[in-house]
Amino acid sequence: MVCRALSKTPAALALNQTQHCKQLEGLVSAQVQLCRSNLELMHTVVHAAREVMKACRRAFADMRWNCSSIELAPNYLLDLERGTRESAFVYALSAAAISHAIARACTSGDLPGCSCGPVPGEPPGPGNRWGGCADNLSYGLLMGAKFSDAPMKVKKTGSQANKLMRLHNSEVGRQALRASLEMKCKCHGVSGSCSIRTCWKGLQELRDVAADLKTRYLSATKVVHRPMGTRKHLVPKDLDIRPVKDSELVYLQSSPDFCMKNEKVGSHGTQDRQCNKTSNGSDSCDLMCCGRGYNPYTDRVVERCHCKYHWCCYVTCRRCERTVERYVCK
Repeated sequence: MVCRALSKTPAALALNQTQHCKQLEGLVSAQVQLCRSNLELMHTVVHAAREVMKACRRAFADMRWNCSSIELAPNYLLDLERGTRESAFVYALSAAAISHAIARACTSGDLPGCSCGPVPGEPPGPGNRWGGCADNLSYGLLMGAKFSDAPMKVKKTGSQANKLMRLHNSEVGRQALRASLEMKCKCHGVSGSCSIRTCWKGLQELRDVAADLKTRYLSATKVVHRPMGTRKHLVPKDLDIRPVKDSELVYLQSSPDFCMKNEKVGSHGTQDRQCNKTSNGSDSCDLMCCGRGYNPYTDRVVERCHCKYHWCCYVTCRRCERTVERYVCK
């Protein structure tokens, strides 16, 4: 999971010389070569690694497993080292994030090797015209896959089943990114009449892609590495003979319930996690605290209020105090 390891790259590392590539933690030889031949790309990849951590924590803030072990990069617990559904999600999100960041960097002119995405062949619809600068998804997918998939193609690392699982889930992440490409438009016309719109194809934000992948995480399929014809493939563990779908996340090992801290199985536990007393979902105090109960706390919050605009040109506000209740798992 080199993408998360790169999130710890020191800001002082300029990444403007090929010898800097060896200072990036966790890269396999193919990635080092890619770094040397595309040095300007690495700032984008490091940025993507940091975005993975934020997007993952945001998507799972209401779950017992909340991506906290990502911050231990590159020394992961078993929740990310084994072939669990949590590992499946993180591999998919990492692959999507790298391609997303590269596609956007092309659009903003940060990468000399690419520019705006191509103009679509189909007409944009009545009153619309193609223009602007589309996110270069094809370049992002190409370079992102080269970087993301390189560790899974090293012969000496990991089992074949884990490699196949990680490659599959990385491709699911890129598929979710493809699905996020949508038409975006800007209005033109007298007095905002929007008589014509300039449109382009742009990607949704990474948090939206993470939300899509979280849905796939919740319905992920447990698989086994089984002979099919002359080779072994990942197939659903249940007795149905259908092949694994290209759109579904897959995992090899069941996860713990993450209720109690147990580093042997990769669980941080939920003690001291905040819960929602009024919720019936996964963030409810009953589910988040695993039936252990919770402690109520009362906090006083001071904030600006009753703000008033004065002509011209300043705002005055009063300071108001309110009481906020929070609940923390025992």
